[in-house]
Amino acid sequence: MKTMNRVSTNQQRGAVIIIVLWTAVLLTVLVTAMAGKVRLSASTVIHNYEASAEWAGLMGSLSKAEAELMLELMPRPVTEERDEEQDRYREPRYRFNGQALQLYYPGSEDFMVRIFDHGGKINLNGIDRRVLQSYIEHWLGGPEEADPDQVEELIWTWVDWTDLNDQPSFASGAERDYYESLEPGFVPRNYRELDTVEEILHIRGFAELLEGVNVDAAFTIYGNHSAINLNLATRDALQLIPGMTDAIIEDIIAYREVEDIDSQLEIAELIPFENLQLMQQLVGYSTTTPYFSIFVYPRPEGLQDSSRIIFEDGEFINPDPVRQAWSEIVEVRGFRNLPRVLKIDPYGRLPDTSPARLLEQDRPIDVPGS
Repeated sequence: MKTMNRVSTNQQRGAVIIIVLWTAVLLTVLVTAMAGKVRLSASTVIHNYEASAEWAGLMGSLSKAEAELMLELMPRPVTEERDEEQDRYREPRYRFNGQALQLYYPGSEDFMVRIFDHGGKINLNGIDRRVLQSYIEHWLGGPEEADPDQVEELIWTWVDWTDLNDQPSFASGAERDYYESLEPGFVPRNYRELDTVEEILHIRGFAELLEGVNVDAAFTIYGNHSAINLNLATRDALQLIPGMTDAIIEDIIAYREVEDIDSQLEIAELIPFENLQLMQQLVGYSTTTPYFSIFVYPRPEGLQDSSRIIFEDGEFINPDPVRQAWSEIVEVRGFRNLPRVLKIDPYGRLPDTSPARLLEQDRPIDVPGS
């Protein structure tokens, strides 16, 4: 009997120990789960706070960028002392060529602001057939390399897209029947002006022709200009101009980093005569527009100076690695009215923002501080 009681007591103690151990395990699991939830909640709060702070900083920088454009149209105070030497050589509006800006109303140092005047882009609504042909021949490798039949076909597909009817101009054209047969189908513009820049990629043959091109950076549908202002031109647009070479493009960008291009003579000094003949009606030095693309994005970590190119292992590297940013296209209507927002793209693709890809000794003019 005593032996049975002892066994029963041991079994009870064992059961109690097992229950205690299971309770401890369950409490540990419960505490761990609760700690995980608390940690997740804390992380969520921190991330929401950081996101809200970043959003506020981005929107603040964007508003100050818009104010920058409005201030440019405001008359200067009569009491302001002007630097005549500076006014002679540097047009303030030419800083809207994509360079990183220091704003009149200082924004957060954690954000970069770049503004592009659309006078530095190819105006798709300002191209006539003769100019279009020169562009297409250049995009196909040059007048000597381009297939004349392919050039003609692309011209007529453009004409059919922008004319006012649904009848193909020639057998090589493309009208409603062709575009509706695609999957998914759509109808051509049938109007002389494009409604968006991306629309050019819907015209038969042009998506292949412009493959790899940042069309938003190279083209615009705003303004009435036909010539590109070399002081404002994006590298993406310059690369599409007949007669342009990489060497000429880098010389132009290096020159305008320190001095404005303000005469045909200066253009002729930068562009060889035979090249200039191919683009004579396509480039200029004075066109500006009331249309601007604004890009705002967090400053890359460690970025100190985005104005000097990095040369490593025989290659030029853009010091600013950002390729997408919050962007707006705005029309500035004066200094008494807020700019009219025409387009918003939270993931806008930046134009090529790298400085001139030239070593210091190869620059066309002396660079202060070099």
